[in-house]
Amino acid sequence: DRLELLRVAEAQGVRVFSPASSMLRLIDRLSCTVTLQNHSIPMPDTCVTESISDAIAFIQGAGEAVLKPLFSTKARGMTVLDASESDDQLSVALTSFQQDNPVLYLQRKIALSGRDMGLMFLGGEYLGAYARVAQTGAWNTTIHSGGKYEAVDPDASVIAMASRAQELFQMDFTTVDVAETDDGPICFEVSAFGGFRGGLEGTGIDVAEHYAQYVLESLS
Repeated sequence: DRLELLRVAEAQGVRVFSPASSMLRLIDRLSCTVTLQNHSIPMPDTCVTESISDAIAFIQGAGEAVLKPLFSTKARGMTVLDASESDDQLSVALTSFQQDNPVLYLQRKIALSGRDMGLMFLGGEYLGAYARVAQTGAWNTTIHSGGKYEAVDPDASVIAMASRAQELFQMDFTTVDVAETDDGPICFEVSAFGGFRGGLEGTGIDVAEHYAQYVLESLS
């Protein structure tokens, strides 16, 4: 992975924002999930397996599940599998996916009412939030699927949960992907790079400007 080269720079005394080790932990979806789960951050029910039969059993129990590559962003490579499909249909889909992704990572599909949120943190401090709102009937809210950014004002419990999640990774800047459910807020992931565009288009916050100032102050 190219990010490993940042560790070479760090070893020579170059300050990298965010630390390479932190970003590497977040690029791997499974690494992020295990860390969040080990610290009791609420997440959708998740199944990680190499067994087709175990994956099918999880889908049947969940009703709908999102099958995700371990390394992807913006919902790329993800697909929704439905328990109404036959075992044979599910097996074909899972086997095909497994040709390029030996580990099957599935999460129960959450009813999002067409939106989720990105909560931004700079230097561990809450900076603001934006919503991603689906526009095309797509199952996900990403811009690549036609979604758009909007302003949002999450309540204190959502901010507190997102803050606990990002603290685990010691990022200089990150975005925590969150959704509100009937059972309270849940976390999908903590981002390795953060949502610069979402901050600007959704809330008018120029994250790049804030980040540049943060870097200058950190180095002074």
